[in-house]
Amino acid sequence: MKDSALIISSDFDTEEPQDPADTEADVELRHLAFGAAQHGLRLDRALVELAPEFSRSYLQHLIDFGAVTINGAVVRKASVRVKAADCGIIELRPTPQSQAFKPEVMTLGIVYEDEHLMVINKPAGLVVHPAPGNWSGTLLNGLLAYDAKAVNLPRAGIVHRLDKDTSGLLVVARTRAMMDALIRLIAAHEVDRHYLALAHKPWIGAGKREINAPIGRDPRNRLRMALVDMNNNPGKLARTDIELLQNCDQGCLVRCTLHTGRTHQIRVHMASIAHPLVADVLYGGVAAAGMQRQALHADRLAFIHPATRQPMAFQIVLPKDLKQALSQWGLSYNET
Repeated sequence: MKDSALIISSDFDTEEPQDPADTEADVELRHLAFGAAQHGLRLDRALVELAPEFSRSYLQHLIDFGAVTINGAVVRKASVRVKAADCGIIELRPTPQSQAFKPEVMTLGIVYEDEHLMVINKPAGLVVHPAPGNWSGTLLNGLLAYDAKAVNLPRAGIVHRLDKDTSGLLVVARTRAMMDALIRLIAAHEVDRHYLALAHKPWIGAGKREINAPIGRDPRNRLRMALVDMNNNPGKLARTDIELLQNCDQGCLVRCTLHTGRTHQIRVHMASIAHPLVADVLYGGVAAAGMQRQALHADRLAFIHPATRQPMAFQIVLPKDLKQALSQWGLSYNET
């Protein structure tokens, strides 16, 4: 892999995503007549029998939203048992989930593209993929608007992710063949992913450190990941190489190189060595140096292009908030 990299400014204007689809979209009212075959069934199971073209999950969401009435009363519990001769109405309307995979025009921050793939500079605050609490306004929605062919790809071509509040580079496939090839490269550890992180507490000891510790769901807090003993808890092997770049009284600037891609990997590994990231409150960090989001930036990405076999190397400059944080702590980073 060549050491030289294309350096791109990150000071693009971030356009706000378009509003989600109109909530007053057409609603189909379907009358329900529960018979002997549905007597005693849970409401959600009974609905699946009467509206088999819809998934149980979709019908459960409609129940949650108050879109089902039985004998004139709104029912919001999927576990309610129905009786033969019960009558009802279901409003078949869009749910956030059913609208999640829809195009939304937004600025994508594309730093490179060809017919096979794109490299994108994701700003902090942009969710990569729809999930509970973020059913619209995601990078996936933007990809669907940018390229109509993305609808034919799983996850619109997204092959790896960055946390919502992590900024920086990621690669997206534009064809199914390229998506499969990039997934293989990542699995074989042939995509170089480097991050800059600003962490609490000055670094002590050797300037380079390897963290090789498995990560799984925290058994005490399901919202977090944690180092786990795989003899007792489910987890996956995870390796991060960490290199000190600069030190100060308040903390340290480090470069993290991923060899695996576990959820929150850098955040968990840094916290495990008593250097939680600045403003990463989930893992013990606190707001400092003006940072209001975890101080993590994916600044370098390199791989061999699966189609052209050419080395591809990209570097993106620091976003403004991280530049200002370094300045406040008297740190600097030479981006050349």
